[in-house]
Amino acid sequence: MPANVTQILSAIDSGDPQAAAELLPLVYEELRKLADARLAQERNGHTLQATALVHEAYLRLVGPDHNGEKGWDSRGHFFAAAAEAMRRILIDRARARGAAKRGGSARRLTLDPAMLSLDAIPSEVAELDEALTRFEAEDPQKAALVKLRFYGGLTLKQAAASLGLPATTADRHWAYARAWLFQALSGQD
Repeated sequence: MPANVTQILSAIDSGDPQAAAELLPLVYEELRKLADARLAQERNGHTLQATALVHEAYLRLVGPDHNGEKGWDSRGHFFAAAAEAMRRILIDRARARGAAKRGGSARRLTLDPAMLSLDAIPSEVAELDEALTRFEAEDPQKAALVKLRFYGGLTLKQAAASLGLPATTADRHWAYARAWLFQALSGQD
């Protein structure tokens, strides 16, 4: 299967209109697992479903209006791009929730027969994205590892393999990235 995916990705790069249709059945389950893992980390009441996230990310990667991402080197590169696309979709949705025309800083009120509760807008998502963007400018490889782990739901071993890193290097990168992001998010930078 990996060879088929790589060949189809090459055909997509070459402009084969049928290749995108052939790719989806081969990668759908893995993309669905990525989406499920990512959405499991989202707040309760999130309206985006895993299927919709997979389809939107897939269209961004190979659809007619995709953003020009071409030249996937491998299957791992494609899944890294898919994880990044899912991250951007979720960040865009988080920002849209906070937009003034949609109620700005207003909180969503969830009516429960037993009690009323407020569902806070996750400002942490936007703060993490800003910190990750700064970190990516400083060290793109370590930032890619964070994206694959956090947004892609990959294990450290899977993320290391996707980036072509030895496990010990990935361990060091992960420890450094966590410390850097903790410092950035706690306002100590």
